[in-house]
Amino acid sequence: MVRRLLPTLIALGFGLLALGWGLVSLQIIFTQEREDAYTQLRSRRDTLEQYATETLRQALSRRLDENIPALYRAMEDPLAPADGLYLLFRSYQFLPRLPRPPPGPQTPARGFYEDFRQRLESPGRPGPAQERLEMLRAIEAALARGEEAHAEQFLEALLRHRAEHPLPPHQELPFTLLLAERLQRGRATPSLVRGLVRGGLADDFGGIARGAGLQRDLLRECQRFTQADFDFLRERILQLSAGMGEPAKAFRARIQELGTGALVLPNGLEEPTLIGERWYVHPNGEAVRGIAVSLEEELKAIAQDMRSRELFGAEDGLRLGKTDAVQPLSTLRVEAVMPRWLSAEADIARRYGLKTMLVASCGALAVAIGVIAVLAQRRKYRFLELQSDFVATVSHELRTPLASIRLLAETLERRVGGTSEGKDYPARIIQTTDTLHFLVENILSFNRIDKGRWAPRFSTVRLEELAGTLRTDLLDASQVPVNFTSDVAELELVADPALLRLLLSNLGRNACAYNRRNPVDITLRAHHSPTYGHTLLFSDNGIGIPESEWENVFHDFYRLKSPGPEVHGSGLGLALCRRIMRLHGGRIHVATSGPEGTTFALTFPEPRR
Repeated sequence: MVRRLLPTLIALGFGLLALGWGLVSLQIIFTQEREDAYTQLRSRRDTLEQYATETLRQALSRRLDENIPALYRAMEDPLAPADGLYLLFRSYQFLPRLPRPPPGPQTPARGFYEDFRQRLESPGRPGPAQERLEMLRAIEAALARGEEAHAEQFLEALLRHRAEHPLPPHQELPFTLLLAERLQRGRATPSLVRGLVRGGLADDFGGIARGAGLQRDLLRECQRFTQADFDFLRERILQLSAGMGEPAKAFRARIQELGTGALVLPNGLEEPTLIGERWYVHPNGEAVRGIAVSLEEELKAIAQDMRSRELFGAEDGLRLGKTDAVQPLSTLRVEAVMPRWLSAEADIARRYGLKTMLVASCGALAVAIGVIAVLAQRRKYRFLELQSDFVATVSHELRTPLASIRLLAETLERRVGGTSEGKDYPARIIQTTDTLHFLVENILSFNRIDKGRWAPRFSTVRLEELAGTLRTDLLDASQVPVNFTSDVAELELVADPALLRLLLSNLGRNACAYNRRNPVDITLRAHHSPTYGHTLLFSDNGIGIPESEWENVFHDFYRLKSPGPEVHGSGLGLALCRRIMRLHGGRIHVATSGPEGTTFALTFPEPRR
C-alpha cells in the first residue's frame, strides 16, 4: 500500500512545498503593503506634529517677548501687577514677589507714629525728627491763617529736609503717614501731599525728594515691619487714600500677592524650559525670565489655526506627549489626535487581517486537498484490493459448489447408479445449488441496489407469511437442525416482499453460519410504537459480535473473523441488509450481542397515509 502511494505522496509534497513558498511570498508582500501604508500615515502625522510642536515653541517665545515690558515694570513698580510673571536675577527671585511681613505682635512703627503725633500736639518733648515736627507745625499754622503760599513754601522745605536727612524705614513711613494725614484736605488735597500717598514726588525737587508714595514704600519695605505693624500701616494708608480719593485697588491686589512663593528652578538651566506644564522660563545670562502659560489654550489656538489652513479636520485636536516636571522645550513633543487616521489604521489592520486569513485559508485548503487526495488514492487502492479479494472469494465460493455439483453428479452417474447409497445425493446437489443461487442472488441484488437500478415495489406484506417462507428457506441452510420461532401476530408492513425476504434470509443464513450450537435457535419478534413505528427483533444463539465490530459488520466486503473453522461468504450479507432497510426508510443495527447470541433491530417507519 505504501509503495503504491509513494509517487502520489512525493508529487503532493512537491506541490505543497511550491504552494507554501508562493503563499509565504504573498504574505510577505501583504505585510510590506501594510507597513508602507502605516509609514505613509505616520509620516504625515509626524509632519503635522512637528509643525504643531514648532508653532508651540514660537508661540511661547513670542508670548514671553510680549510680556517683557510688563515684567520689568512689575520689578520696578511695586504697584504694577506681577501675576503670571517670573524674574530671577543673580539667584534672587524678584517675581513673583517673595518679601512679606515677618510674623510677630511687636509694633515699633505704630509706636513711632503715636510718638510723632503726641509730640506734634505737645511741643517741647524731645525725640527723633524734632526739626521736621517744627516745620509741620509751621505748615499747619500757615494753613490756619489762610496763608496758602507760605504753607506751600514750608511744605517744600520740609520735603527737601526729608530727602536730605532720611530716617530709618520704620520711622520714615510713620512720619510720612502722619504728615499726609495732617495735611490732607479730601479731594482738595494739594498735589505734593497726594504724591506722598501714591504717585510719588515730582522731579521738580532736583531728585532730592525721597519716596514713591506710601503705597509703594509699604510694599517695597514690607519685610522690615512685623505683621502687626504692617496691618496698622496698611489700614491707615487705605483710609487716607479713600479720604483723598486716591485709587487703592492695585495696592490691595499687590498686598494679596505678597509672598506667593518661590519657583524652584533646576541647576544648569541652559535653554527654554517648561516647569510643571505651567511656567515657561527662558535663561538669558544672569537673568531667568518667565511667564505662566496655559498649554491647553495654546494647543487649542494652534489646532484652530491648523483647521483654518485645512491641515486638520473638525474633529481633530492636539495634546502634549509625555512630559516631565522639568521639560526642556527642545524635547517637547505635541501629539495629534486624529480619529479619521485612527480609523484608517484600523482599516489597514482589518484589510491585512482579511488577506492573512485568505492566505491561511488557501494553505489549509491545499493541505486538506492533499489529505483528501491521499485518502482518495488510498481508498482507491483499498477498493481495488477488496475488489480483488472479492473476485477471489466469489470465484472460490462459486468454484466450490460447482465442483461439488460436478463431483456428486459424476459419482451418481458412474458409481452409484440407482443404489440406495445415492439416495441423498440429489438432496445434497439441490442444497449446494441453492447455496450457489443465494450467493449469486446476493451479489446481483447488491450491485443493482448500489447502482440505483432497483425500483422497490411496495405492497402489504403479512409478517406471518414471510416468517413461514423464511422457515422453509432455513431448512437446508445448516447442517444442524434450526428452531425458528416467530411472534409477529397479525402485523403487516408496507414493503417490497422480495427485498424483505432477501433481508431476513441473509440474517438467518448468517445466524446459521456463525453458530457452534445444536440446534440453531432463531427468533423473530415484532412490536409497534407510535413514536418509532414497527420494530422487528431478529435474535439467534450464535457466537456473538464484539462491540467494537458492531458498525464494521455492515461495511461492504467486510467479513468478521471468527474462531474455529473458516466461514465462507462474500462479506456482502449485512451490507445488503442495510441498503434494503434504507430503501424502506428504516434502519438496522445490532441491539445486543454476546456469547449467548446476537439480536438485530430492524425499525420500519409508520407508513404515510
